[in-house]
Amino acid sequence: MSFAAELLAQLTAFAGRSPLPRVRALHLPPLQPLQDSKGEFCVVELEDGSLGMSYVLLDDTLAQLHHGSDGLGLANADALAVARRFVSDSGIWKTVGFATANAIARCLFDRAGFRPGNSTDSIGQMNPQAGESIGMIGLFKPLLGRVVGSGARLTVVELKEDAVGEHDGYRVTTDAGELAACVKVISTSTLLLNDTLDRMLAHCRNARWFAMVGPSAGCLPDALFSRGVTLVGGNWVNDRDGFIAALQRGEPTSDFSSKFALTADSYPGWRELVRRSHG
Repeated sequence: MSFAAELLAQLTAFAGRSPLPRVRALHLPPLQPLQDSKGEFCVVELEDGSLGMSYVLLDDTLAQLHHGSDGLGLANADALAVARRFVSDSGIWKTVGFATANAIARCLFDRAGFRPGNSTDSIGQMNPQAGESIGMIGLFKPLLGRVVGSGARLTVVELKEDAVGEHDGYRVTTDAGELAACVKVISTSTLLLNDTLDRMLAHCRNARWFAMVGPSAGCLPDALFSRGVTLVGGNWVNDRDGFIAALQRGEPTSDFSSKFALTADSYPGWRELVRRSHG
């Protein structure tokens, strides 16, 4: 079963035990963000205030969402029905479906009284050491300094060929097979949206640490842990109104959210969360 199908089965089980809030709105960043923000994520908001995020810079997703946002019919939509489109659809509906699935996950966390612990660093707690071979899936420019400064050998796997080559302290390639030599890997959560998760994990079979980070990683992590992901790091929204307003202005949202980190031993599992939500 695919990651998406497993996730939706878990959310469906939650919905069967506890009625879900409906969708309130889809919130988009501007096409031309302000300041240093890249406007990389959209937000689906449920009626109870739960927020879920999804990456919007694959192809022309953001432009399509802006063009069609008034006609998507999301206001008061059944949240689980929209989330199912993460499995059944492609393009903008896959993106909206994933954001909705993440919003339902936040709803479950809140109802169960579960708050993931704060992240202790920005690089997925991988603790790079001099001489280690480190892999990075997706070029995280803000994180390069931490890894390169440790003296580790960094290989970045990217889809964009214009980034390929030797750089100051790291190398960029389009060949995912080079991840097989890496003992630790940090990855963008975009793998969940472009259906490359299982393929990339297969290349990382020799890694003893695999961290997946990014705002899209606000999903239930069970199907990630079962596949060998070591740590899941996402964004926990603390101020809903401030977060949405900043996102819509194309400004940084960090003042209204905090980064969290989850490992298998710090996570009770989705079944326990559902049980607690009815306790």
